[in-house]
Amino acid sequence: MTAPLPDSTVRHLYVHVPFCPSICPYCDFHVLTRRAGLVERYLEGIEAEAARLSGEYPVDLDTVYLGGGTPSFLRDAELEALVGSIHRHLGWGRVENTLEVNPGTVSRERAAHWRGLGLGRASVGVQSLDDATLLFLGRQHDAAQAREAVTTLLGAGFRVSGDLITAVPGQPLEADVRGLVDLGVGHVSAYTLTIEPGTEFARRGVTVEEDDEREGFERTEALLTALGFTRYEVSNYARPGEESRHNLAYWHNRLYLGLGPGAAGHFPATGDGLLSRRWTNPHLHDWLAGEKPEVQDVDPAEFVTDALFMGLRLREGVDLADLSRRAGLDVRAAYAGPIAANVRRGLLTLEGGRLRATPQGWWSLNRVITDFLEESPAASTTSSRQ
Repeated sequence: MTAPLPDSTVRHLYVHVPFCPSICPYCDFHVLTRRAGLVERYLEGIEAEAARLSGEYPVDLDTVYLGGGTPSFLRDAELEALVGSIHRHLGWGRVENTLEVNPGTVSRERAAHWRGLGLGRASVGVQSLDDATLLFLGRQHDAAQAREAVTTLLGAGFRVSGDLITAVPGQPLEADVRGLVDLGVGHVSAYTLTIEPGTEFARRGVTVEEDDEREGFERTEALLTALGFTRYEVSNYARPGEESRHNLAYWHNRLYLGLGPGAAGHFPATGDGLLSRRWTNPHLHDWLAGEKPEVQDVDPAEFVTDALFMGLRLREGVDLADLSRRAGLDVRAAYAGPIAANVRRGLLTLEGGRLRATPQGWWSLNRVITDFLEESPAASTTSSRQ
């Protein structure tokens, strides 16, 4: 019998709001436009699911993250109802509470309302400050709206993170990066444009050359580092103290609840050989119909490979002694082969028991993790509808 994780209290909550004003051509998330009565049914489902989760798991929240979709697309009364359901059944984050925001939904009145609901951090989908780039990306806002949204949110007292998409054909990347930083954000999330199967871009045959992707990846770091930001995760940069506390919980492989259609969670578990469970809720209509989530049991080896995949994204890397304690498995001994091989390749470094990815290792992280998966001493994991 494997002992449970040392701390089985859930301290983080992700809530998925699947509604968007429109569907961007690069988006492969679970999103849809609103229709009459659908948001009301969604809110009823959130209330019921929050009540159920509160009775099943020990919860003491540090962070709440309202993601999507476009949570800021909800009307004021709808967002208030959503936050009320969380408060009633699960509490509220003591450390950080984030709202994902579309620039076209921001006004001074709405920003003040969001602050009044206890939301203190805004993650804004700027994507670019160039109108031609925004048009190509299918965004509904223009550069002026993006600038105004960031300025308004900062003025309302939010900690603001701005999202950028890089490697877009013709994008003025330096102007985008400098322009966003000049607005006063303390955090930047920068993602290279990826063409996912099933998206509008894929159907149109849009492609991104690997050389362009890598150039965007490397130039973004050089620009933001020169402007005083630290790259603390592969795609995330922050001024000191402005890191996303909620997302750090993912990268540290902590437990978190997933609430809403399409939401994923990492839940406590008890059972022979299990440390935790991961589950993913079905999409909206199946979720509303009561379909059960897809559940994956996590044994010690699965826990370790998850922790390595997430933790090696961080500049700080992974403390192998701490991970061994949490997993009940001697990580350094069990994975001596892939650790040594990837250190030789220059993809990882091991110093004082801390395993880190090099810049080249960040770029080749999938290859690194594949080596660990192939070495895994795990019993097989199982997936099912619970």
